[in-house]
Amino acid sequence: MILFTPNLANISLISLSNYTYNIMNIGDRVRLMRGREEGIVTKILANGLLEIEIEDGFTIPVKTSDVVVISEMEQKVFNPTPVARFEPQQNIDRRLPTNEILANRGVYMAFIPVNDRELSQHLINNTDWDIPFMLSVGSDPHHKGLAAGVLKPKTSIKVQNVLVKDFEDWGTFVFQAFYFRLAFMKLPDPIIKRLKFRVNTFFKNKSKAPILNQDSHLFQLDAEDSINPVSFKIEPEKIIEQMFEKQAPEPMKLPSKPSLSIDLHIEELTKDSWAMTNAEMLKLQMSTFERQFEAAIANGMDEITFIHGVGNGVLRDSIHKRLAGNKNVQYFEDAQKEKFGYGATKVKIK
Repeated sequence: MILFTPNLANISLISLSNYTYNIMNIGDRVRLMRGREEGIVTKILANGLLEIEIEDGFTIPVKTSDVVVISEMEQKVFNPTPVARFEPQQNIDRRLPTNEILANRGVYMAFIPVNDRELSQHLINNTDWDIPFMLSVGSDPHHKGLAAGVLKPKTSIKVQNVLVKDFEDWGTFVFQAFYFRLAFMKLPDPIIKRLKFRVNTFFKNKSKAPILNQDSHLFQLDAEDSINPVSFKIEPEKIIEQMFEKQAPEPMKLPSKPSLSIDLHIEELTKDSWAMTNAEMLKLQMSTFERQFEAAIANGMDEITFIHGVGNGVLRDSIHKRLAGNKNVQYFEDAQKEKFGYGATKVKIK
């Protein structure tokens, strides 16, 4: 019996359909076309260059045209990856692999067009790690969970569909994640990424989504900070001089003049009232009242009306307690009963 053993060195010449040229992402496993070395894409550089890691911690710059992405089919046939299983601690192999190169970065959020009105949101793990994660959306301090679980290596999940017309109301996405492998390793730092998209940058950010291999608006969630820390020289003499310099007092900034009537209904103050307790709502309403009342005094207004509604009277009573005995208040009374009933208070300012 004659066994045929494929020559892996020639795969790049024989099976060109297995590779995708010039469409590469961080975390992709690639092979140099002029040799047998394989590596992981760690950075996308300018001028058609990539940075790839070919050994543990050793990286080299290469031209995009000098490498090819190793297809998933080839990895499965010639280098099958064992399925990770949760086993007792004593069964874990404590020997560190000496030649294994891991894709340590390559976690993405992708928005793939469904049609001209709708996008599907996906999370992509192009690394060799399990990624336990949580994704939420909202505005501080109130967030709503969208998805949670474990992103397996080289997989993706769909989160939801979003409408383009609601772009400004998408809120801030917060992605939190850890790295996990059944082996002893140098543990990467956890990921905490906040994304508040802007129209002028979101729709210009187009790229092929890894794993899914579809056109998308693609955003890396585990990118290294590209801003280098600024180095500076400490000069004690100048610091001492500055400490004793007479600093001109900053001019007082007058707060903006408020409207004659301020609506304190919670739905007018926040879109996240659904996630707030009664105490949190009251705190927000009262802080808004105090800020606007002080602004009215600072701007020399004669009067201002606060619309608090009738409800159970808690907000109304709290406002009246703050106004009672205030040296800047001439008097306060129920305002425009024919319009608000007992749901508004007019304050006459001295």
